[in-house]
Amino acid sequence: MSVVVHREYVETRTAVFTEGVPLDCGFLLAPLTVAYETYGTLSPSRDNAVLIAHAFTGDAHAAFWHESDEKPGWWHDMIGPGKAFDTDRCFIVCSNVLGGCKGTTGPSTVNTATGKPYGPDFPPITIRDMVRVQKKLMDHLGIERWLAVAGGSMGGMQALQWAVDYPEAVQSVIAIATALRHSAQQIALDEVGRQAIMADPYWRDGNYYGSDPPARGLAVARMLGHITYMSDASMREKFGRRLKESGARFHFDPLFEVEGYLHYRGESFIKRFDANSYLHITRAMDTYDLIGERRLAEVFAATRARFLVISFSSDWLYPPPQSQEIVRACKSAGCDTTYCNIQSAYGHDAFLVEFAQQTRLIRGFLNRIRPTRENRNA
Repeated sequence: MSVVVHREYVETRTAVFTEGVPLDCGFLLAPLTVAYETYGTLSPSRDNAVLIAHAFTGDAHAAFWHESDEKPGWWHDMIGPGKAFDTDRCFIVCSNVLGGCKGTTGPSTVNTATGKPYGPDFPPITIRDMVRVQKKLMDHLGIERWLAVAGGSMGGMQALQWAVDYPEAVQSVIAIATALRHSAQQIALDEVGRQAIMADPYWRDGNYYGSDPPARGLAVARMLGHITYMSDASMREKFGRRLKESGARFHFDPLFEVEGYLHYRGESFIKRFDANSYLHITRAMDTYDLIGERRLAEVFAATRARFLVISFSSDWLYPPPQSQEIVRACKSAGCDTTYCNIQSAYGHDAFLVEFAQQTRLIRGFLNRIRPTRENRNA
């Protein structure tokens, strides 16, 4: 007997802002297009809106299905009826970040002034710029205050930036596997990825649109990145030292299963991501710094938002001490803060895998922020 799986479909929409947005570098980026998706229904009082900020290589398609897709959105197990971000109760918004390559203005977008893709002329961007663009989308949707801004990894950076830049517009923050700023090691890893792209002869100083892209360099950058997303335990369990089936034509073709897997991840990545976006977004993460010259207690001094901070025990890319630094900053500022370090063997990828524990934490947290009718009557 076959099982019928109900699929709820969604379309990516776009908002165009002809007046553009001023960037931290001083450049006015205009016009500006933002790709976004929504799930659930905005309440009459407009008090149930949640912004989901995606991680580095994510996009606006966070949940449900596209008609042409074989797989649902990247956080589908967390967003939907009865899930962590319950679409029966909340109106969920997710947009592609500034500088991306999935509908929001980025290096591959045609510059109306030249009729050609921006390419290397695309201006430097920051996490603050990404949030500034999200604020324009918020105003466009007629939302005055987010019930929560949530995200993992780079998405968590955006959530924290919201609390700093627009404290009056954020009721709560859910920051998962993220940091107040990149460490030297995190910057170093990003730089190796950038150098892999720029060393590709097809990069052409970023002027590769209309010709062969720097596919090999981008694939190598993704291979390096994917290693950082996993833990030693998860790689040992998934691959060990198992050999691939014979058939290698050259001595240095993939011999071990883990090598074949990394090649597969790199080759699939180049079909959906732009090399210039990779360069710009990693640089935005590296320059992000919420502490700067301030004392830790001053970081969130302007906000009264509640915080839920989640880390994962085996995450070595954004290790628990970085999340604990966020917690110290929140509590030093007098913010109501909940912290949980989830035991997991999945490394940084745990925020995309450990759904059950995250769901319990997030559901309980959001129920305290906006109690259900049953809880109100209890």
